[in-house]
Amino acid sequence: MIVGIGSDLCDIRRIERSLARFGERFTHRVFTEGERARSDRRAARAPSYARRFAAKEACAKALGTGLSRGVFWRDMEVVNLPGGRPTLRLTGGAAARLAGLIPPGHRPQVHVTLTDEPPLAQAFVIIEALPL
Repeated sequence: MIVGIGSDLCDIRRIERSLARFGERFTHRVFTEGERARSDRRAARAPSYARRFAAKEACAKALGTGLSRGVFWRDMEVVNLPGGRPTLRLTGGAAARLAGLIPPGHRPQVHVTLTDEPPLAQAFVIIEALPL
């Protein structure tokens, strides 16, 4: 059963301006070490960061909290499964909120899709509760 859906659209130019103006202060506040390493390896850094930013916003919406009630930027990390498919690793307040959404006898499954078509990046997040 679906317990949460979120989507977000992010202007890549906004992320480019944040990277130029705030640099590491921005990236260290919003992104995990793994996300920074992955995005900084790319020739197109800003679109990579923008896709991850959109995924975090979409996840916060799917959790039903936004970035409040103990859910922080770095509690949500975009990671890739062995085949390359993106998903989210939740920790801290985001993991606690996720646990509260999942009914007994179920386990969470987080589905993520990311795309960009400059100047926009987009993400959709679906949180599903699967029977054990």
